[in-house]
Amino acid sequence: MRLVDIGANLTHAAFARDLEAVLARARAAGLAAILVTGTSVAESRRAVALAAAHPSFLWATAGVHPHHAGEFDADTVAALSVLASEPCVVALGECGLDYYRDYAPRQAQQRAFEAQLELACRLRKPLFLHARDAHPRMAETLAAFRDRLPPAVVHCFTGGQAELRAYLELGLAIGVTGWICDERRGRHLVALVREIPLDRLLVETDAPYLVPRDLRPAPRGRRNEPAFLPHIVQALARALGRPPEEVAAHTARNAERLFGLGAARAAQALAAA
Repeated sequence: MRLVDIGANLTHAAFARDLEAVLARARAAGLAAILVTGTSVAESRRAVALAAAHPSFLWATAGVHPHHAGEFDADTVAALSVLASEPCVVALGECGLDYYRDYAPRQAQQRAFEAQLELACRLRKPLFLHARDAHPRMAETLAAFRDRLPPAVVHCFTGGQAELRAYLELGLAIGVTGWICDERRGRHLVALVREIPLDRLLVETDAPYLVPRDLRPAPRGRRNEPAFLPHIVQALARALGRPPEEVAAHTARNAERLFGLGAARAAQALAAA
């Protein structure tokens, strides 16, 4: 299977000692590309540096996660604009709203989210969105931008039917993680993923988080990694009643199209010439 992992936190300390081995296992598992998630200006810079060191395999996002919204200031948009100009940066984000943990005040989250939406609209850069326990406010905010929104994916979707339908009505793509393998929290997704059009379905590990609970043997330390993406695709394929190879092909094509990876590869090649 040819696969694209649209979200992996490869700058996380969990990968500090063996990142090259992690990437080798990912290639061996059939991954053609991995997007390295940026969650703050500092982490986005690290994601860019990592992606630049592995051209045409690793790509980066640049953004401020709602947990870090309290750090968002007048200089943040300028910094993200500079990062967005890098050939390896294929999306803005991870940005959005998180009312599950509320690590940042909700007003601060809203300001940071709207500022990043404005930036993405201005730059016509795809969006990598985070939403947790923030429906319907998340959908309402996106709806205010709907006539200008670039392509966007709600990453790590874990919500219910009303939330899913709201995002689909807005034309968004949906990212599915190993949450679908969790018999405690993810059972509702097994039926719900059938409502996602195949041309808007994406897959991701969100590594090192969300290791599939039914993965055997369980990885040491419960660390997730991109090489486990085929396991998630197989669970998703069972839920959809489709062959894993077909699901892998659809999700890889969707990722290539949404993030413009073909054009990004051409830009990298031109810059290297």
